[in-house]
Amino acid sequence: MSKRAKVLIVDDDPINRLVLEKTLKGEHDVFLVESGEKALTFVKTAQVDLIILDVIMPGIDGYQVLVELKENPITQSIPIIFISANSSHDDEAKGLELGAMDYITKPFSPSIVRVRVRNQLLIKQKNDLLEMLASIDGLTEIPNRRYLDENLSREWRRSKRNGTPLSVLLMDIDHFKRYNDCYGHRAGDECLKDVAQALAAQCERGSDFIARYGGEEFAAVLPGMDKHEAMEFANKLRNAVNALNIEHKASLNADHITISIGIATTQMGRVYAEQALLEEADLGLYAAKDAGRDRIVAR
Repeated sequence: MSKRAKVLIVDDDPINRLVLEKTLKGEHDVFLVESGEKALTFVKTAQVDLIILDVIMPGIDGYQVLVELKENPITQSIPIIFISANSSHDDEAKGLELGAMDYITKPFSPSIVRVRVRNQLLIKQKNDLLEMLASIDGLTEIPNRRYLDENLSREWRRSKRNGTPLSVLLMDIDHFKRYNDCYGHRAGDECLKDVAQALAAQCERGSDFIARYGGEEFAAVLPGMDKHEAMEFANKLRNAVNALNIEHKASLNADHITISIGIATTQMGRVYAEQALLEEADLGLYAAKDAGRDRIVAR
């Protein structure tokens, strides 16, 4: 793989942890915890690519850890390899039925562990690629509405959990139907591509996210940004589109392509559901259009 995968080893036996770490650290970044409880805490704050999970442990066992990981949308796609001294077919079948990708019995062969881990990571890499392709808008080559919904749901939960602000922007290319009627749909497609790339280029933080919302609409999800910061970012987006200077002689508000933007931000004592946040941003967008377009309205 092009980058080192992050592998979490969960085992209450310190010897097993050390042997597994020695087996895998040459190819992967390895993290060690000694209980199911610590494993569940670890994945709340750190991203991992694969988990090697002991079945029999004090406290919650590996089966229960697996169930909780699969019930959480953030962790449900992490491949799990069970490792256990239980070699019965019933135990193996139970683990696989619950969603484990593989089952290794103790004592284990380091070479077998390496191969099975490598195989599961390759499968995950291919699945991640397919998932990414399914989440990209074919025309603009930025994320699509499906991925936007997933990202917003994830960031909204994080915002609610951590008590941090979350801003959402909805943007619309002004008088785009008139642009298509004037210049043709092929030119319209090129305009959409150029605007999408100009918007995406403004995302300097890894957490900032812009997607095609539908038609000539775009959306941005901005974790950690309050209303004032979101307004500053929206101005950057608006200026970036104006700087393209794409001729639009059929526009009713400018001689070039412009955008209108609506902003909604979570606030203390005013916690929106994730879809309500989009609806608030949509109301801001309509207000921006009603006020003359090529402007920003924060709700």
